[in-house]
Amino acid sequence: MKDLKILSLFSGAGGLDLGFKNAGFNISTSNEIDADSFETYKYNFPETKHIGKSIIKLERDELDKYYDGIIGGPPCQSWSEAGSQRGINDPRGKLFYEYIRILDLIKPKFFLAENVSGILHKKHQDSLKNITERFSEVGYNVDYKLLDAVDYNVPQNRKRVFIIGIRNDIEKNFIFPSINLFKPNKTLKDALSDLPKPKPALEKNKSNFKNHITDSNQVSNNEFMI
Repeated sequence: MKDLKILSLFSGAGGLDLGFKNAGFNISTSNEIDADSFETYKYNFPETKHIGKSIIKLERDELDKYYDGIIGGPPCQSWSEAGSQRGINDPRGKLFYEYIRILDLIKPKFFLAENVSGILHKKHQDSLKNITERFSEVGYNVDYKLLDAVDYNVPQNRKRVFIIGIRNDIEKNFIFPSINLFKPNKTLKDALSDLPKPKPALEKNKSNFKNHITDSNQVSNNEFMI
């Protein structure tokens, strides 16, 4: 699948991109306005062309001629249950439509957009319906589902809504994987069990005083910088 080119929007530090990269996709181009996130992103994806600007100002001629897919999670603050839940009335909430604008310009085979579970709240049902209809209007068969990372062998309860679309001239349907394939759930103890026992930097000192990483150059090439 390394020949399958991906455009990443709202890339952040590259968590979603890492999943696609590990699955064999080629993250060809990314875009993220936050400069601090870019420092981590370029370390983890040195081979990816990174643009680094507001998606509102992103134009077709800055992108490759062809991509197989677009991935990305538009800002979640507008939909988060921990926030004011202004939804589509928040300028950040409207960035979903910029995602759709880019999708319409490129017309890849598929797209994946993810967001927090709050987008399913009753007060946002009209907005979510409008967003999924817009995805359909630009030529995609769309489905969405709330998934919890703990059900897919990740030691964390992390619920996210995944909106996935397949271009409607492609005779394929996306099926969300069954959680039963990944039972029993992995615990944090399971995930960390192969790590060496931590050693104190000073005698009788439990801190990591002199052993913490202060320079990205100290990170091994086969590690994922966080």
